[in-house]
Amino acid sequence: EQMALPQSILFPSEEICMDWQQRQRPGAGLCNLGSTCYINVILQCLTYTPPLANYLLSRDHSQLCHRQGFCMMCIMEVHVRKVLRSSANVIQPRAVVRDLKFIGEEFEPDMAGDAYEFLCCALEAMQRACLSGRSDVDTSSQTTTIIHQIFGGFLKSRVTCMRCQAVSDSYNVFLHVLLDIKAPSSLITALEDFVTPKKLDGKYCLKCSKCDKKVTSSKRVTVHRVPKVFTVCLERAADHKGKKISKIVEYPEYLDLRPYMSDTAGEPLLYSLYALVVHSGDTCLDGHFFCYTKASNGLWYKMDDESVDNCGIHAVLRQQAYLLFYAR
Repeated sequence: EQMALPQSILFPSEEICMDWQQRQRPGAGLCNLGSTCYINVILQCLTYTPPLANYLLSRDHSQLCHRQGFCMMCIMEVHVRKVLRSSANVIQPRAVVRDLKFIGEEFEPDMAGDAYEFLCCALEAMQRACLSGRSDVDTSSQTTTIIHQIFGGFLKSRVTCMRCQAVSDSYNVFLHVLLDIKAPSSLITALEDFVTPKKLDGKYCLKCSKCDKKVTSSKRVTVHRVPKVFTVCLERAADHKGKKISKIVEYPEYLDLRPYMSDTAGEPLLYSLYALVVHSGDTCLDGHFFCYTKASNGLWYKMDDESVDNCGIHAVLRQQAYLLFYAR
């Protein structure tokens, strides 16, 4: 099946500015309001995502928003302005914590949560806000919001029948990629593993439309269209009981996505690391989250709730990373 073309463009990609429009020192740290470090790290990483921050600082959304009650985009607009534009050293992200149940039903203000789960729910809440009042938008057009234009890409799944070699392709939109790190020791090997064909047999057999029965097949997933911001979660949960994979997985400051594309011919697709989240703790069910972000002045900072401390790229690249954010 071919990728359907959108009937309307909700936000033109050429209006997205990937470079900071103003250069300044980093903004405020964030108060931990109980067990909210997992929220704070995501808010900071989103605040230092240049194309998103540029858009939110422009107030384009709130000027046209007619949404009654909770709107994640309006909340993020106010939050980013507070962090980057006020002179305060520390602010309290009260609006986000107050409306936590609207962002994700599983979150409770006084209970610890997972940073990746919060990122997924925050992006979905922002996407819903962008589609607010538009009930008639076709599926393809929904991938043209500002959120999808920044974070969204397409994966291609190619299933090949091992019996008759018939090929079937399908396309899925993504806002982030979850990578298995049980075997890989680097982001590069994890990405290579991600695009390596997997054999589907036994109970995983799929029905071949040509053979008209369930057969052994091979499935290969590749990046078909790249996002402007490539967001990766290194899966550190070893099992459902909270056991954690605590090894260091190497990741580069600059990443070329070309080798993981459906079409590997062509110019390199270069990305630069601008934020990462670290989880410290022996299991996935407890511990603490902090992050590193690159401010608009080009310098790196360690952001641990209220504290914002200058650091070098060598410290940034030595972390037990959980989430990685790369910008095109």
